[in-house]
Amino acid sequence: MKDARRLIRIILILTIFMGALSLGLMILSDQREKNNKSIVIDVDTMKLVQLEAPKEGDQIAIVDTTLGEIRFVLYPEYSPKAVENFVKLAESGYYDNTYVFDAQDGAYAGYGAKEKNGSAGNDTDERIPRELHQDLWPFRGAVCMVNTEYSRTFKQKILGGGTYYCGSRFDILNSIAFTEKISDELRDNSVSNELAEAFITKGGIPNFSQQLTIIGQTYEGFDVVDTIASLEYEEGGKYNTPKDDVMIRSIKIDKYSSDKENKNKK
Repeated sequence: MKDARRLIRIILILTIFMGALSLGLMILSDQREKNNKSIVIDVDTMKLVQLEAPKEGDQIAIVDTTLGEIRFVLYPEYSPKAVENFVKLAESGYYDNTYVFDAQDGAYAGYGAKEKNGSAGNDTDERIPRELHQDLWPFRGAVCMVNTEYSRTFKQKILGGGTYYCGSRFDILNSIAFTEKISDELRDNSVSNELAEAFITKGGIPNFSQQLTIIGQTYEGFDVVDTIASLEYEEGGKYNTPKDDVMIRSIKIDKYSSDKENKNKK
């Protein structure tokens, strides 16, 4: 009789222990999922600002490359730390004679490396915290800072979460091919129909959504963006290094002016 009671007690203790363990694992899993989410998207307040034309006085960057000029508007109100760092580097002449170091089969290209192999060198801050915003998306022409590091504390390794950093190098996105299948999947899985249709009509790389700090949006020079993203490259390294050197001659920071833009086009 005593053995039977002891066995029942052991079974009850094990049942309680397994239940507590399962509950703990569920809580831990839920906490990890919450911590690993990038940001919460509020569809009702989301504004696709990249679909809007630059306004008078907006801060812009003029990128002079050996294959032509690219112009994009900057978003200091959404990515203040990254834009500040980019502007500081551009105005100091840091980007003068830097390399296009990565060409990804027409999808995008990497710009602004001190070395042809993609190295940023040692004289820049490559630990600018990643900045994400529900109003910025990886559409065609988006200017995205390259992630440089992912840092986690011991607690974050257990519970999830961490901090991504970026630095000096940046990607300018072109686009994937939006087949009928990809378009249908995007419509089915997007947080909003407006966002899905914007990708399908404008182009871009949906898989990059809320993964990279976006500092700007190209409004002129899409032919150059397309050409550079489609460069022939050497295989085998960390990046798809273009076979022929393509350089950034300079990056000028200015204010958008329709009068200046019209004169530039003449």
